[in-house]
Amino acid sequence: MDHEIRAEYEEGVLPHADTPVKLWHMTRVGSTTAMCGRDLAPAAATQPADVWGTSRAEPFCFLCGAQYLREQP
Repeated sequence: MDHEIRAEYEEGVLPHADTPVKLWHMTRVGSTTAMCGRDLAPAAATQPADVWGTSRAEPFCFLCGAQYLREQP
């Protein structure tokens, strides 16, 4: 299954290129629902799943991280 990382922003803040990210979440490609169940903005920034575990994906949702690890072979 293909995954990507999607940004969560502060409540009421619209995603823009310079908007600070509150938390990064893991999603399945094309989905706006994080693996932890949180609904994310369709226009939120995304990153490839391979940046998970690097400084580019910090801070990261620990629940999404746990779910992602469970899906890895």
